[in-house]
Order: sequence, then structure tokens, then C-alpha cells
Amino acid sequence: MQQNKWAGKVCLILVLMGLLWSGCGRAGTGQQDSQTGNGLLDRDTDISEALSYEGSMELAYAKQFAVDRYQGGYALISIADGGRYLIVPAGKEIPGQLDEDVVVLKQPLDQIYLVASAAMDMVCKLDALHCIRFSGQKADGWCMEEARAAMERGDLLYAGKYSMPDYELIVSEGCSLAIENNMISHSPEVIEKLESFGIPVLIDQSSYESHPLGRVEWVKLYGVLFQEEALADALFAEQMEIVDRVTAEESSGKTVAFFYFTTNGMVNVRRSSDYVPKMIELAGGQYIFDDLGGEESNRSSVSIQMEQFYNTAKDADYLIYNSTIDGELESMAQLLEKEAMLKDFKAVQEGNVWCTTRDLYQQSMSIGGMIGDMHRMLSGEETGEKMQYLYSLK
Repeated sequence: MQQNKWAGKVCLILVLMGLLWSGCGRAGTGQQDSQTGNGLLDRDTDISEALSYEGSMELAYAKQFAVDRYQGGYALISIADGGRYLIVPAGKEIPGQLDEDVVVLKQPLDQIYLVASAAMDMVCKLDALHCIRFSGQKADGWCMEEARAAMERGDLLYAGKYSMPDYELIVSEGCSLAIENNMISHSPEVIEKLESFGIPVLIDQSSYESHPLGRVEWVKLYGVLFQEEALADALFAEQMEIVDRVTAEESSGKTVAFFYFTTNGMVNVRRSSDYVPKMIELAGGQYIFDDLGGEESNRSSVSIQMEQFYNTAKDADYLIYNSTIDGELESMAQLLEKEAMLKDFKAVQEGNVWCTTRDLYQQSMSIGGMIGDMHRMLSGEETGEKMQYLYSLK
């Protein structure tokens, strides 16, 4: 009887060990439970019997995409929204028996319709602007000179905003890919229409990255698309080095409010979980709205009443006015015209009010530089010509 008990226990242990082993990923099989530092869990890389998995791209901060590599130069881009894209090198065949949900993108990629404006800076830095043919912005909507000049030359054509693309133009010139931003979720019929014309749609999810450098790291995804991976790595390393340099110093303990006034009299501020408060923290400051909102929403900002803003930010050491939406200010007087109660604020009285330049969000590859400017602001090193993304209101 005792012997049967032990035999039963041994069998149970063996069964449990078998279940454990079957759930573990095995090198070279393409089965992975997770990727270190990446938010894409249970990612299946065994997408075709014709492809041999080699490994995955190491990501330091980004959690909204992953890249898996296969023999022959093939690469699988996975997006957190479920999109999967197989990059097929020029001259290579499309592998057979490919998973049905995998979208094939054959290199070289060109005639691209770019709606995700934050990606344009990465495209330009990767010397890949010639791959973009259609824009979701008009010429005067681009803050980057390269994109504006390309439109003025006719190399880059306006093809309508995300919700109203010019299908006839896009199709007539053989668009190979549409790169959208998250706004496209409000117009799913556009995705269906583009795909019905054989145009793949990739949604840039960089705005969902909680860490500022996670947004910058999306340059590695575009490096894969445009065959510029070494340059992408170098560009990311450059921004990371800037951040590492300023975060090596102690926190200043200074509080910062980042805001702008809306047209309906509200104050728009960043949620505490957004990447801008993280930038302030990395620069050595403390975001004044430290308990505003949570992680449950993808919204980056929230509009509050002036009374709430007054009660929370009145004693903030620094105010940063976000001019990206509202336009650049030239003086403190202009800011006070928007809201006279600001004259009671500590930062206004002490002359610690700053304004962003209008190109801040389109220049996604300058986040390290922006953090550096915030650090110089907080440390009092604002004199000279070092500041590129912030300026003081007098």
C-alpha cells in the first residue's frame, strides 16, 4: 500500500515536470514565453516551416513592438496591437505556409503613405525620406524643414489626413505601405478600405510608450523597415547617452507644471503616468501633478478646471507652457493675457516660466535633447545658446 502511494507521487511529479518542460521555450524552435524588457508576451515566432528563427532584437525601453530575426535576412515585426509584419529582403522569396495573419512587406519599401507625424523625424534621421511619397500633413503642417521642402518640390504629396485619405492618388501611384498613428482607431473603415486595395497598414504605437526613450527606440523598427539598422542603433545610443549624462546627477527637488490653455477655458495637463512627467523626472525635477490619472487609460493628458490648476500649481518652482498646440508665446505678458490669475504663481513672480518650441513633438528623435534642456533649466544653466527646445518667457 505504501509502495503504491510513493509510486503515485512519483507519477504526479513526472507529470508536473512534463507540463513545465512543455511550457518552456526552446532555443531555435521559435517558441518564446516572453522577451526581456518587452511587453509582448507569449509571442509565437514559429510562423513558417520555411523560416529558421535566429533570435530577437534587444530593446532597452520600448514595450510596444518586437523584432524577431530569421536566417536569410528575414525579420518579423510584431506590434502590441496584434499586427505582425514579415520583412522580406530584396531578391528573396516569400516563404510558404506563412501564418495567415502575417503581412508581407517586400523590400525595398517606397511610395509610403506616412500619417504618423512623429515617425517623420526618424525617417529623416535615417536618410529614408525618399521612401515616403504621401503625407498626412500639408506642407505648412510640418515643422521639419526636410519634409516641408520635399512637399514644395513635389517629391512628397499631400494625400489627406488619417480619416479622409485620397484613395485615388494613393492607389494610382502604387503605395506599398500606410504608416498610421493611433487616431486611425477612430476610423477603422479607412484601414479596411486601404487593405481592400492591397495596401498594408502599420500603426505606430510609439505614443503608448511610458518611458521617453521607449518612444525614441522606435527608430530601431524603422531601421529594419528601411535597411538602416546600424544607423538606427547609433541614433538611439546618442539620445540614451544624453539622458544617462543628466540623470547621473542628483535630483534638484524642484517642482514643474507642464500645461497649456484650451479654447474652452480649461487647462490641459499631462497625466502622471505620461512620458512628459517622466522626462521631467529624468531631468532632475518633480512633476507637480504626481497623482493625476492612472495607468488604465492610453490618454496622455487631461483637461482640468483653472481652480484645480491654481490650487496645485500655484507654488510650483517652474512652469512650462506647451506651445505645440496653442502656438509659441513671445512674452510673459502674452501668457498673462490668457489667464490673469497666473500672476499669483510663484514661478511667474520669480521669472521661472518657460515655453516649448513648436516642433517638440514632431522631432521625436530629440527627446534626449529636450530632457537635457529641462535639466539646464532646473540647474540654472540656461544662459548661452545651448537651449534648443525651451526658451524663457520674459
